[in-house]
Amino acid sequence: MSKLRSFVILPIATLVLAACQSTGSGSPTASGTAAVGGDTYCDDASGDDLLATICEEGKIQISTDANYAPQSFLRNDGTFEGFDIDVANEIGERLGVEVEFVTPTFDLVQAGGWNGQWDVSVGSITITEARKENLDFTEPYYFTPAQMAASEASGITSIDGFAGESVCVGAATTYLDWVNGDLQLGDGSQPAEVPEGLEAVALETDALCAEAIQAGREEFVGWISALATIQQAIDGDVPIVTVGDPVFFEPLAVATDKSGPAHDQLQAALDQIVADMHADGTLTEFSETWYDGLDLTKSQ
Repeated sequence: MSKLRSFVILPIATLVLAACQSTGSGSPTASGTAAVGGDTYCDDASGDDLLATICEEGKIQISTDANYAPQSFLRNDGTFEGFDIDVANEIGERLGVEVEFVTPTFDLVQAGGWNGQWDVSVGSITITEARKENLDFTEPYYFTPAQMAASEASGITSIDGFAGESVCVGAATTYLDWVNGDLQLGDGSQPAEVPEGLEAVALETDALCAEAIQAGREEFVGWISALATIQQAIDGDVPIVTVGDPVFFEPLAVATDKSGPAHDQLQAALDQIVADMHADGTLTEFSETWYDGLDLTKSQ
């Protein structure tokens, strides 16, 4: 294993019964490929396309975040759970291959240039104009509100109250881009105006911000992250409160490496799978399961 593969790779079996997760995925054929609409993705894979390699090996390596509940998190027994995990496993099910999860840092994922270390990312990656230079995206599989939160001790009750203050953000995220005034969402929607003088303190992951606030660190008065992640922290007794309306809504998509192996066939398959999961209600079911009955699969 090379130094570049210092992150975790853990095999996760694909779902045994499609009916347990969705109403629209087909049953595996005798060759192990998932039948969808009377055809199989692997039967049509050919040449040097990454889809052909995945089908030949019988597995797909998918990058995700090991500490980003409720989207994805690593349990003590070494298995993953979360909304993104369900989506990733369903993709594997519909392709008819096993899923291996890989957990590189998010800055490596969003920068592209994966050098074949993983095939696909299902890690709540927001489509932005900058990321389109390095990554290819499916249509969004869900949309999340980006939410400001303040420490209880700060007394901040409005977005304007963050003016001249510092907030914690995950490194290489759209939240950091927003604070820095650099965010251009890939679906053309416009984020809210940044409070004057707001500055970011970037930690390696969003979840570390919650841990830092819980530990009493005082170099920032709040945090910006996905609303579901903020709420998860509040439910876990992190002393923060949500402030104001969401500052933008993130279009989140499955991503592939633009500079990686040829993947036109894989991209087409992923696009179709995401579209099918929207159409047959699978994504809605996953969302309602992980987000307290909310359907985040529709744009706001």
